Amino acid sequence: MVAASLSRPYRMTIPMVILVLLVPLYLFIPDLAVGDAPHVPELALDRLVPLQPAWALVYGSLYLFVILLPVFVVRQEEQIRRTVLAYLSVWLAAYVCFLLYPTVAPRPEAVDGEGFMVWGLRFLYDADPPYNCFPSLHVAHSFVSALACWRVHRGVGIAATLCAALIGLSTLFTKQHYVLDVVAGVVMAGIAYAVFLRRYPRDAVPELDRRAAPLLALLTVGIVGLGFACYWVVYRLAS
Repeated sequence: MVAASLSRPYRMTIPMVILVLLVPLYLFIPDLAVGDAPHVPELALDRLVPLQPAWALVYGSLYLFVILLPVFVVRQEEQIRRTVLAYLSVWLAAYVCFLLYPTVAPRPEAVDGEGFMVWGLRFLYDADPPYNCFPSLHVAHSFVSALACWRVHRGVGIAATLCAALIGLSTLFTKQHYVLDVVAGVVMAGIAYAVFLRRYPRDAVPELDRRAAPLLALLTVGIVGLGFACYWVVYRLAS
């Protein structure tokens, strides 16, 4: 029994460590990818979606909300472990795709205009390299987070899923991804949910955690709002 109790933290810690170690590799994958020229999986629908700088705020703020949400809402050790494994599976599958099918984002050469929205889009472009598009990790992460929260509280999960859908749209309107990238990200999240999260029983979540989930979601909104305010201050200082 002692050995079993000692083994539990390691069951969760090892996947978390692997996940953290994988994150920096994201920047180096384009140099390791197969082939000389990146692919462009563009559809006719992609050409119909206009560039809308305002969606950069949706891209950043809602993504921060959805990614932070499980940190507060998912509280049971086994469910945390399953959520981490779901994230890890998405990262590993995406890295394989990035290596075998390198892509480049449909960004414009220059973003014209002035103001907070345009500045935010330029900041996004500077912070995120225009590679590793298929599948969209942004979308896959968002839906995994939303589905993990849905196992705790349906209302919070539905709200998070709507946010994840908006994030998917924002990747198109900011020209960070193609339609196929978004679809692939949703599919990957659905598979990760089916393998790791779906079998975690709802009745394993304590009633107190379930009732606290909406309040914790509001706390997350407050944190994101504070971050957005700081972002605005940085813009004003840089202007």
